[in-house]
Amino acid sequence: MKKIEKGRLANFGNLELLAKQVVEGFITGLHKSPFHGFSVEFAEHRLYNKGESVKHIDWKLFARSNKMMVKRYEEETNLRCQIVIDTSSSMLYPHGAENKLDFSVYAAASLFELIKKQRDAVGLTFFNENIELNTDCKSSERHHHFLLNQLEMKLESYSEEKRTKTETVQALHDIAELSHRRSLIILFTDFLDDPSRTDEMFEALNHMKHNKHEVIVFHVVQKRTEMDFDFQNHPYTFVDMETGERMKIQPQALKESYRSEIEKYFHEINMRCTNARIDFMPAFIEEGFEAVLLKYLIRRSKMA
Repeated sequence: MKKIEKGRLANFGNLELLAKQVVEGFITGLHKSPFHGFSVEFAEHRLYNKGESVKHIDWKLFARSNKMMVKRYEEETNLRCQIVIDTSSSMLYPHGAENKLDFSVYAAASLFELIKKQRDAVGLTFFNENIELNTDCKSSERHHHFLLNQLEMKLESYSEEKRTKTETVQALHDIAELSHRRSLIILFTDFLDDPSRTDEMFEALNHMKHNKHEVIVFHVVQKRTEMDFDFQNHPYTFVDMETGERMKIQPQALKESYRSEIEKYFHEINMRCTNARIDFMPAFIEEGFEAVLLKYLIRRSKMA
């Protein structure tokens, strides 16, 4: 089976044990929970009291009225986290090595374990051309094992022969509506969709924000080849993993123009996420999912 063939999982026996081991390592690097306290909604203003923190002053209101007012919030005690994984064929790159889907599955299992330790609720969504799986958010032990089983089945069952395209736009709109209001949505994707649909994709992400969800995006790529276009200097036949289209090219002849275009596209995604107040994290699979997650979680815990 796929999980036994994976050297990383073989060191532990199964995905649950791997996740537990990884999360125990995370906890030593975190000063506090990275996910508690996000699920808040504005309730009212009150007058600012001299000497207190200026963190929640409404500066826009101050500019209009010249009055220093503090925002008060209503906070929910329980977190609901929906982890969403792009399972289209482009996520199976690179062939014959730990690929982008593997990275996303291992990272998701670790996040399940972290959220379980907080006694909060978590759900799972797979999407490609359609939504393959969408579960409710629950915190039970039985549900946790079900989610891990779904992740392991995904590792075992995917096929590089069965090509599936990415339909990010519709999937994100559907997830925005299917997820319980004011959830934390964590998305793993490579953003290898039609660049002409970038506006539509951000309309879908903004749909999530409009529904009061907090959104975190892990942009999963192999930096060496997909961004730096670092190939040896001889002809290659490139195969589109979603359509099967083949193209024989000399990489060095296209390297500079490719890097320029891909950097422009990915930079636009990063900036538009920032402008939409979507937390964006580059996830280079060469670094390993543990290092990427720990880097992000430490950053987040410091911001909380």
